[in-house]
Amino acid sequence: MQSARVETERAAGSPAALNTAIQEFRALLPDVAVITDPQRLRTYECDGLASHRVVPAVVVLPETAEQVRDIVRTCAANEIPFVARGAGTGLSGGALPHSSGVLVVTSKMRRIVEIDIANERAVVEPGVINLDVTKAAAPQGYYFAPDPSSQQVCSVGGNVAENSGGAHCLKYGFTVNHILGIEVVTPDGELVELGSDARDVPGYDLMGAFVGSEGTLGVVTKITVRLLRKPEAVQTLLAGFPSTDEAGAAVSAIIADGVTPAAIEMMDALAIEAAEQAVQCGYPDGAGAVLVVELDGPAAEVEHTFAEVERHCRAHGAFEIRVAADDAERAMIWKGRKSAFAAVGRISPDYIVQDGVIPRTALPEVLGRISRLSSESGVRVANVFHAGDGNLHPLVLFDDAEPGAGERAEAVSGAILDLCIEHGGSITGEHGVGADKVKYMGRMFTADDLDTMQRVRCAFDPVGICNPGKVFPTPRLCGEVPGRRKGVHPLTEAGLAEQF
Repeated sequence: MQSARVETERAAGSPAALNTAIQEFRALLPDVAVITDPQRLRTYECDGLASHRVVPAVVVLPETAEQVRDIVRTCAANEIPFVARGAGTGLSGGALPHSSGVLVVTSKMRRIVEIDIANERAVVEPGVINLDVTKAAAPQGYYFAPDPSSQQVCSVGGNVAENSGGAHCLKYGFTVNHILGIEVVTPDGELVELGSDARDVPGYDLMGAFVGSEGTLGVVTKITVRLLRKPEAVQTLLAGFPSTDEAGAAVSAIIADGVTPAAIEMMDALAIEAAEQAVQCGYPDGAGAVLVVELDGPAAEVEHTFAEVERHCRAHGAFEIRVAADDAERAMIWKGRKSAFAAVGRISPDYIVQDGVIPRTALPEVLGRISRLSSESGVRVANVFHAGDGNLHPLVLFDDAEPGAGERAEAVSGAILDLCIEHGGSITGEHGVGADKVKYMGRMFTADDLDTMQRVRCAFDPVGICNPGKVFPTPRLCGEVPGRRKGVHPLTEAGLAEQF
């Protein structure tokens, strides 16, 4: 086993090695694509989770897979940590830079290489914006199903890293369900292909391991995605309820009746207030909660299931139901939901975007517990979530200028995740663990569970330079003998990791 000293040096990267790497980057890339100016570096100090900030030592902006390969080879040869970043819209600090490392930004790799309608697929580079895939395929009657709320700005490479979901994942699944193959640069600088154009291939599903690995197994440089034919009919309904209890009961009734909508989204009164201030979406006055329900498919099926959805909503207390008459009205209904995260800034100077999962049947109890947590702590919580699959996005509101407010908000945020675990759920549904939820992993998994996961990571990245410090609370030394660790981990002792 290598010494803790060697492992610590590898995790940090030496100044001399970094200077050598920067010179190699300048020989490989145009001057504007290698950033070392301190002011320009601050542009990249965080992703969408601005509460975590680290200024990288250097930023590089490659435009080809070969350039990414050579950048990573340089990092590997000099044992310098590196982090991949797409559009920077992540909400867990997954693309948080390393202060002594390289930030590999793929935003210039935005070619749509091919739209292959005959085989219902497209080939894109990682910097391509999610919605642009659909725009490119739309003239031929196809679209790309994964639709995160940030789909107008988030990149497909980031979607792969986080296994992003979206409002329509209830019916269509997550990013992994729409990826056929990926080209990646491994942490030692090898350019390889995972998956296949075929629908299924023999052997271990390495592509499945890579999708959702949060940038810890390599850098994606090309993605082959599935395209779906646009449905014959789409119908969108907005229903106002007195409270989340009635709205949650309606959701359970709809699913129990065998109806699988494309999406069922819920917002509570505080989230509605924020959305109204931000985008004037015109949701029902006095609603304690609203449901946005979208159905798609063959016209006859949509017509039948729509009647069932409307019946269940009315039976469970909906006092107002609106049906979108055209695409413009549909867009306005969705505008309030899609803008919810940013809109909360209208009613609170600071907020924590949380992301947890519970069984759908536990919605009423968990929402009630969150309400009590909010009342007892004096910390407001706005609830926005994918009600159909139990993916919660509580927005914990606070004012950081108030002494102790941030700490109270963090406590409430953690208690919400504990509720999710208590009810058999998860600490994240689509935002990822990143740097933000590292300390919660030990609450959900045993030490043996975490060690097994990290052995997979070590198989890809034995040196530990690929997005270090993310996902796992205590980094595993890849050369150590398997088994339960006794005593303090060397990286914890060196102050490079925290054990919870």
